[in-house]
Amino acid sequence: MKTKSLNSSTVLLMAVSAAIVVANINYIQPIEADIAQQFNLANAVVGAVAMLTQLGYAFGLLLIVPMGDIMNRRTLIMRLLILAIVSALLAFIAPNIWLYAFASLLIGITSVAPQVIIPYAGYLAPAGQRGRVLGNVLSGLLVGVLLSRTVSGVLASFMPWQWVYLIAAVMIAGLWLVLWRKLPHDPVTTHQTTYREMIRTVPKLVKKYPVLRASAVNGFVLFGVSNIFWATLVFYLQHQYGWGSREAGLFALLGVTGVLAAPLIGRLADQFKPRTIIGVGLILSTLAYIVFGLFAAHVWGLVLGIVILDLGTQFGQVANQTRIQSIDAKASSRFNSVFMFGYFMGGALGSFFGNLFWGLAGWYGVCGLAIVVLVIGFYAHFIHYPHVVRHQATSLNR
Repeated sequence: MKTKSLNSSTVLLMAVSAAIVVANINYIQPIEADIAQQFNLANAVVGAVAMLTQLGYAFGLLLIVPMGDIMNRRTLIMRLLILAIVSALLAFIAPNIWLYAFASLLIGITSVAPQVIIPYAGYLAPAGQRGRVLGNVLSGLLVGVLLSRTVSGVLASFMPWQWVYLIAAVMIAGLWLVLWRKLPHDPVTTHQTTYREMIRTVPKLVKKYPVLRASAVNGFVLFGVSNIFWATLVFYLQHQYGWGSREAGLFALLGVTGVLAAPLIGRLADQFKPRTIIGVGLILSTLAYIVFGLFAAHVWGLVLGIVILDLGTQFGQVANQTRIQSIDAKASSRFNSVFMFGYFMGGALGSFFGNLFWGLAGWYGVCGLAIVVLVIGFYAHFIHYPHVVRHQATSLNR
């Protein structure tokens, strides 16, 4: 029997940890223009480097995060933080785009500690409070995404952009020291499955649980359209207003609405069907792009659209996490791995194709791309997956 060791201060520590580490993968977005200028690159090339970070994160999710089901999760988290420090330092010293691209890939791979922390929090939380606990930890994750863009953009406006990564390395080192003393010890002390056996079970879990497939597709769509916007915002601000990385970073602060809403969304996911909450996320994200397409030429239009988009992303994130962490606690890390792999594959492709469509068709091309992706999301959620998810109870008993 597991021993519950989760209190409010522990949940707060987990949320702060998720924020600091996940920030690594988003520092590049507001400074893409600065990187392109320093290395004399086309915007699309820098977009490909940003995609490398997201791809690295996705494959870290697929190959590293499942280890949380077969080894001491506290130990895994501490080791990942050390690797994240090394990756950030490599990005800081990179003298050319090739080494920086390699560092960006490593940053993605080694920054998956929050995705071990999230199922760990869900595992330790009482069943009736799982949505609330996950909502609080995920709000920390969103704070990291939010502040990473702001810090990166503002710092790069008055110092070399590389210093962002040195500051990141110092922050993670400080976090490591705190977690060494405060992070709860994993109550599960023995694991019978080897890494190879565990990895082989992942495709079987995807096949067995339709709700897991549905969540992965939904995460792909919602984070994909989020990154389509954030990867191209700095270029739109340059084109429309003559602004730069500082303003792009400051716009990211508007995501505080999603942070504040996350605990409430978690409670809603405990009280209502998570699938209903996910549908709300799709509707909000679509509404955001309608606002971007019609009113982005006005600052208030950008502000309104960002608030709605971040709310839509957060509705989907919290509700999807709540339903996949309720399937089987023994495979919680693998469920999270599959879901977040789909989530960040969407983010990676959103970053790449967002930049590509910006170069081909400008802002309306970016908005059109997002709408097409959202149409796919609506089809999957409202037409395709309702049929297979209704058979979830049968699948669970097989």
